[in-house]
Amino acid sequence: MATLALTAENFDEVTNKDGIVLVDFWASWCGPCIRFAPTYERSSEKHQEITFGKVDTEAEQAIAAKFDIRSIPTIMAIRDGVIVFSQPGALPESALENLIEQVEKLDMDDVRKQLAAHSH
Repeated sequence: MATLALTAENFDEVTNKDGIVLVDFWASWCGPCIRFAPTYERSSEKHQEITFGKVDTEAEQAIAAKFDIRSIPTIMAIRDGVIVFSQPGALPESALENLIEQVEKLDMDDVRKQLAAHSH
């Protein structure tokens, strides 16, 4: 599966479903973003079961503002509608693979309990 362009119209629909969604916040003028793109693309081909989305922060400024994206590229991992990871910086391929493994291993019931505990 190739990467999916995420926009204000489809962002919530794509990121709120069950499963893992990775989001790459990028811009065409950002050198590290452009260099990271082939790594992200290769990973999307390797992991068919994961949705790989890209947010063009120039075109989708409202999404970037909603998540307080200050530095790009930023990689965000969402599982079952919950943001479980967000970090600026282009990841080397091994780190991206490691991130995917970690997100796949998460106990989402435990994650939800922790979130509930923090929100009280």
